[in-house]
Amino acid sequence: MSPAITVKTPRKLIMRLDTWLSQKREQHARGKGKTPTTVPFMSYGSTTWLRVLGRTLLLNSPYTQDAEQLLYNESLRGWRSFMSVAAANEKVKVVIEGKTIGIATSDHGGVLDATFQIELDPGWHTIEYITSTGNYSATRIYIVAPDKTIGIISDVDDTIINTVLPKPLVAAWNSFVLSEQARLAVPGMPVLLDHLKRAHPGMPVIYLSTGAWNAAPALSRFLKRHLYPEGPLLLTDWGPTPDRWFRSGKAHKRRELRRLAHEFPHIKWLLVGDDGQHDEPIYREFALEFPDHISAVAIRRLSTGEAILAGGRSKAGMQHTVNGVPWVYGRNGAELLKELRKLHML
Repeated sequence: MSPAITVKTPRKLIMRLDTWLSQKREQHARGKGKTPTTVPFMSYGSTTWLRVLGRTLLLNSPYTQDAEQLLYNESLRGWRSFMSVAAANEKVKVVIEGKTIGIATSDHGGVLDATFQIELDPGWHTIEYITSTGNYSATRIYIVAPDKTIGIISDVDDTIINTVLPKPLVAAWNSFVLSEQARLAVPGMPVLLDHLKRAHPGMPVIYLSTGAWNAAPALSRFLKRHLYPEGPLLLTDWGPTPDRWFRSGKAHKRRELRRLAHEFPHIKWLLVGDDGQHDEPIYREFALEFPDHISAVAIRRLSTGEAILAGGRSKAGMQHTVNGVPWVYGRNGAELLKELRKLHML
């Protein structure tokens, strides 16, 4: 047997096992009377198209009982979100301002991610989701004006929230046990993003993380509680893939950055991250490939203790510019605010 076959076969078996377990859980949930419902996620678009995001889960009827618990119960422990049962291949009607714009189909993990062509005015709109069983949910979507030329893409873990997610044991505690009320905002970061938002009214703010979609409700509540600017979360679905034991968070970030560059060619993004192991090299790659799509890079420097828990620092080192793109560093939001003022971004 060749080495290539030896490597690939276990991964395929893991994928099959993962699919089989998901199907069994879904059959069991449907047998108990649970019905498909969309948990809606805030999303974004332009005046000619929109991207809709959500996750179809099997929940108790009526949906409102589970909706209140899943979306608004602030004492809810994180592990409950990871025990939810996905409704795979569920067809969901998408409605905006009373008009059905199309059907979105969830993937094997229940994730909805679809793009529709439609003309909309800039600003906030309400988008509705209706499943095959008639269950209804709604969220807001932000339409970016064509004259906006600056936006923010911010990492989440260790950048705006202290979760030290890269360390497996701490990550498990934060994600599955700890209430988001016990999580802390990185000092000064809510103020930094708020100042930027006020300096550039109407700018899009997008939170890009390697975290799982299961954590989206908790993260949304956290952002709201700590007064971070409203904006969509771009997360990923956990689990094996045909070529990896586990989904690549770095590949997810690279893919979404490139997508946003193509979707909004007129916007120059402020990239906000930390000097853990991933953000700096990913942002550097993006700056080398898309320098005209970046206004600046702002990197939060972790404390020695945070860096140890995060698995170390990036080997990139502090840099002033990459391919003409300015980089600034600070230990917290206040220091980054001072540095960005020097670049006349505030």
